Amino acid sequence: MVEVALRAVRVDLQSRTPVLVLQETGALRRSIPIFIGEPEAVAIEFAVRGVPAPRPLTHDLLRDVIAELGASVARVVITELKDATFFAEIHLVIGETTSVISARPSDAVALALRTDSPLYVDDELMDEEGRLIELTDEDEEDVDEADVGDVDELAEQFRDFLDTVHPEDFQA
Repeated sequence: MVEVALRAVRVDLQSRTPVLVLQETGALRRSIPIFIGEPEAVAIEFAVRGVPAPRPLTHDLLRDVIAELGASVARVVITELKDATFFAEIHLVIGETTSVISARPSDAVALALRTDSPLYVDDELMDEEGRLIELTDEDEEDVDEADVGDVDELAEQFRDFLDTVHPEDFQA
């Protein structure tokens, strides 16, 4: 497994879709870009920036349930890319037992950020999909420093989405 860190959450200008960039912490500094949904991008940005929510968000609730059950998140692993979809696992420790839960990468990363758990990418996946992506100092600062303007913009986009979405939009 290759340890990675969240380096940026950006919006792809062409598709207007949020992209999560996980970068290798080792010498090669390869990155894996993962397209995610707007709600997940907002949840990740809230965690990165330490923005308090008036009520627990889904990932906060999951963190609290895990803790209440006496479990902990040992790590999150981005495991594979199949049919243009990334897959992840959340490794939970409950006493002497480790359980592995399948998850979307965006949810797994949001939970890892809230539990200060390490992030990894499968070796083979990093070898196949890892890229050298030049990140500017601004990208690094965006993850390290609070910039409420970006969070407000993402939250506003999410509110716009909620205002225009209808239940029939989710029917197959």
